[in-house]
Amino acid sequence: MSQIIYKIVPEALWREAERNGSFTGAPIDLADGFIHFSTAVQARETAAKHFAGQTGLLLVAIDAARLGEALKYEVSRGGALFPHLYGPLDLKAVVRVRPLPLGPDGAHQFPVLEGE
Repeated sequence: MSQIIYKIVPEALWREAERNGSFTGAPIDLADGFIHFSTAVQARETAAKHFAGQTGLLLVAIDAARLGEALKYEVSRGGALFPHLYGPLDLKAVVRVRPLPLGPDGAHQFPVLEGE
């Protein structure tokens, strides 16, 4: 598995996390009790399924190795293993933050992802 995992997050929520020094999750994360992440292979499907048509999103790349034992790979959609973080995301684990714009076709335009 890739050492880089991804979080799709509304920019306003992420900027708040930057001010606070950690990210505790989006509403769905708080409801589920862990922060949802995607691998590079899963990120596009996650965007299409959970963020279709949404603007103002960021794609946050995280070094999974820096998250320690709080990061678990668990069976989710279609039996695939998804990374889940049980605890706040320390922003020191963040490698990169990029805009995730919508393209003319209405799909999110991803950069090349490490681990695809």
